Order: sequence, then C-alpha cells, then structure tokens
Amino acid sequence: MYPMNQIERCLNREEILVAGHRGMKALYPENTLFSMGKALRAGVDMIETDLNRTKDGEIVLLHDLRVDRTTTGSGPVGSMTLKELKSLDAGSPFSPEYRGLAVPTLREFCAFLRTWPELLLNIEFKDYARETMDEAVSVLGQEGLLGRCVFACFHADVCAYLHDAYGLKVQGFPEEYMIGWQEDTYSKLFAVGISLAPFADMPNMRVLTPETVREFEELGLEPWCFCPDDERSVEWAVACGAKLMTCNNPLPALRVLEQRGLHPRRIAQGSLPGSCR
Repeated sequence: MYPMNQIERCLNREEILVAGHRGMKALYPENTLFSMGKALRAGVDMIETDLNRTKDGEIVLLHDLRVDRTTTGSGPVGSMTLKELKSLDAGSPFSPEYRGLAVPTLREFCAFLRTWPELLLNIEFKDYARETMDEAVSVLGQEGLLGRCVFACFHADVCAYLHDAYGLKVQGFPEEYMIGWQEDTYSKLFAVGISLAPFADMPNMRVLTPETVREFEELGLEPWCFCPDDERSVEWAVACGAKLMTCNNPLPALRVLEQRGLHPRRIAQGSLPGSCR
C-alpha cells in the first residue's frame, strides 16, 4: 500500500482542478516533454499521460498501441526496442516546426517533474499487461511519485489490479465505456471520467450532465470530465458540477475558472529545460 495524502489534500472541494491532456495536445505534439512543459507553464494542476511498453521492456509515454499517428515510424510499440523508438520523430507529424522531439520514457518524465513537487499525475495504461503495470508502479515508487498519481484505464481488470494489488487511486469510466465490466468495478474506483459528448460508436452512452454527476457523487466517486476546450464547454462543466477538467487545450478552462474564483492563479512551481519552455 502507498500513501495517498497528496491526492487527498490537493483535491480541494472549493476548487476545480485542470489537467493537461497528454500535455497540451491541441497546441503541441502530444505526450512529448515539450507539450508537458507548455502545460506546466500555463498553470495546470495535473498532467494526464499514457503508458505503453517497448519490446525490451521500457515504459514509454505514447497513447496509441502503434506509432504511426504520432511519429514518423510505423508498427506496434511493443515490436520496437527503445533504441528503435527513440530514432523516430515525435514532433514533425504535428508540425514541421517541432521536428526532432522524441518519445519520452517514464523515467525521463519522472526526472522532468522533480522540480514540480505539487503537480498531480493522471497515468493511463494503454498496455494492459501486468508486467507493464508492475514496472510503472515500481518506477513511480522509486521516484516518490505514487502519492501524486491517479491511475486510469478503460479496462476494468486493470483498474481492479491496481486497486487490489497496490491500493492505488484509480480513475475509471461509466460502465458502458469500459472493457470487462464487473459488478464491483465502481467500488475499485476513486474517480470517473465523463465525456462531454458521445463517442462516435456509442451514441447512447451517458455524457456530462448534472444528473450524471450526482449519480457518481452518490456512489462516492469524484466526477471528472473530458475534454472542455472552449469557454462554452467549460461553463457547462462548471454548471454540471465536474470537479476536474481534462483539457486538450487547458487555457480556456484556466481563464474561466480563475475569473469565477474557482481556480486561483498559480505561480510556476519549478523549472524547465530551455527546450521545453
């Protein structure tokens, strides 16, 4: 079991927290340290990122199971060594001006965060293998970061394993979003991520409304939402009662919440490498 005091302390019921989705993916190459740095400087409370594992067992920050969309390479992440993955460009597929950015490892991400002691982390597993979870928990534990993490997954078995084996805080999703749903899945969760709009292949799924928020609060779960990226959707999330907003572009949320006294302006907590500013 690991102490969760920092998560409990930072989830202030009088404020609404803002998480940068894969850093600031609407404006910069997702899940790169450059994108993370931009989100940190903007004033987010939390960074959301995704974990996969390479052929040689390294945990890396990459959303898809394949590298095709976000890098200059092609193929499954799990078929590549870290050296092969590091040879790919994770910046130019977003824009030529970001050419040369690399896919970070989890250890590099941890080192990057050492001067940001108040930042919270939302770590989503895309690789569902227990070896991936065990290694990630080990790395984050060695770095003293587990008390700042809420883990997330769309697979109920992953959520249950992290909760049961390690006693970690876990974010899941409404029942219809999840793979392998079990009757006790909600009991394993700390928070539920609720979408602002239906997925294309799930037109009847529950989305963010005041009623949905109340439903999960009555279950004792934190009602979080994704992704309010303009002022209108931020206002709707506030009206619904969401306690955390995961944003592709966190700037509108930070601006609106500050104006409404729901997110005090935060002074930059730490330093960044020059290449990430």
